[in-house]
Amino acid sequence: MLVNTKARIGVFSIALGAYLPQFPSLAPEFEAQYDAFKKTLPDTVELVDGGMVTTKELAQAAGDRFRSADVDLVILQLLTYATSYNMLPAIRDLDVPVVLVNLQKKKAPDYENTDTATWLGQLYACGAVGEMVADLERAGKRHGVITGVAEGGDPQVQAELEGWCRAAQVRRRFRDTNLAQIGRPYPGMMDLYIDETNLYHRMFLYTKQFDWERMWAIADDITEEAAIRKKAGDILDTFDIEGGGSVEKVWDMAKYVLAFERWVKEEQIGFIASHYDGFAQGKAGVLDSMLIPAFSMLIKQGVACAVEGDIKVAMAMSILKTIAGAGQLSEMYSIDFEKDICIIGHSGSGDADISEKKPTMKIVPVFHGKTGGGYLTQFYPRLGPVTYLAITQDRDGRFKFVVAEGINEEGPIFTFGDTNMRTRFRCGAREFCSRWSEAGPTHHMAAAPGRHIDTILKVAKIFDVPVEVVVR
Repeated sequence: MLVNTKARIGVFSIALGAYLPQFPSLAPEFEAQYDAFKKTLPDTVELVDGGMVTTKELAQAAGDRFRSADVDLVILQLLTYATSYNMLPAIRDLDVPVVLVNLQKKKAPDYENTDTATWLGQLYACGAVGEMVADLERAGKRHGVITGVAEGGDPQVQAELEGWCRAAQVRRRFRDTNLAQIGRPYPGMMDLYIDETNLYHRMFLYTKQFDWERMWAIADDITEEAAIRKKAGDILDTFDIEGGGSVEKVWDMAKYVLAFERWVKEEQIGFIASHYDGFAQGKAGVLDSMLIPAFSMLIKQGVACAVEGDIKVAMAMSILKTIAGAGQLSEMYSIDFEKDICIIGHSGSGDADISEKKPTMKIVPVFHGKTGGGYLTQFYPRLGPVTYLAITQDRDGRFKFVVAEGINEEGPIFTFGDTNMRTRFRCGAREFCSRWSEAGPTHHMAAAPGRHIDTILKVAKIFDVPVEVVVR
């Protein structure tokens, strides 16, 4: 990614201190289990280690470390029974979810040869989980529970942990990077309008405002021919250009891409929402004509670039890019009632990572619904499962996620330069369109190959926003 961030995960384990002097074998047993557990967490996150907690004082010390590090999530390994005071001081002053990992060491007891120490140390699928959740509820803390076994490895536990770590990465990306708003939303699309102060308070995302005058001149000092030629080759490797591509044809585009890459790093930009509604003459016309492929090159490198000034869909694109590896801007496009298929897509910048074949770039004399003309890009989303995510708001400014899963099927698509896909939903096209619209999702959403609702639910829990699942 052009701007890298790394989630911070607070991790600690708990056991009842009263057991340790009674059964001397437990302390080294638990320490070994905790060390092994930490190694199962992906190296894509930064661990903030709260240690093995057996007293209220140790829990308070862990909480101090977590708070100081501004962790995005806390993962708690329950080694055996422990009272809730071993947990609560560690998370009392945090506003992030706590994931309780109820991981038994052995798959099954050797009933005749199990003594108390072996039961407590290796066979206690923790009866304290209910106690912990009861007190987390009373404290108003968000939580999740994972139950599994360490012996032989547990793919389900591993998948759950990795899903939580990806979800935490979304929070860190929102917290550490900025959103660039260039221009303003498309006039009259009031579903897209947003209060940037409310956005910062509720979703941690800070907005930097930029005028188009600055963008027109952004590539003026990009003069290094070797760098421009290399970036032009990258563009040609990414797109098939109608009428044939050449370094000379995309030379100016390559300069703008290089300039935007430098700007993204300098300003720590993770999201861009832009719309231009001028007369597209001179420099404005040059940039406007090539902005779609230029921003597509940024999306390829992890920056969510949304057309029509839509900040909320830029957020949705970034969430899917972070948790699924791709995030394509889309909207309801058409319905094939004969095949019971929804046609979903959008014009504008796209994500090469969603495309099963090389995307195409073509020149059109006019962009529909906006001034000027120039390059359109068409991507070809992979067949198979697909997830859609929209972000909307209620009358009090609270955010809500709207999600659905379907299947992208083979068949004819439009060929006039816009990305589109044929999605079948379990509830049928007519019912999906009604249900999705009734959820009030705005008219844009992001798409990613695969089934990702379970991870989106984790993201929502981290941000403390509700989720409406339309169909899965």
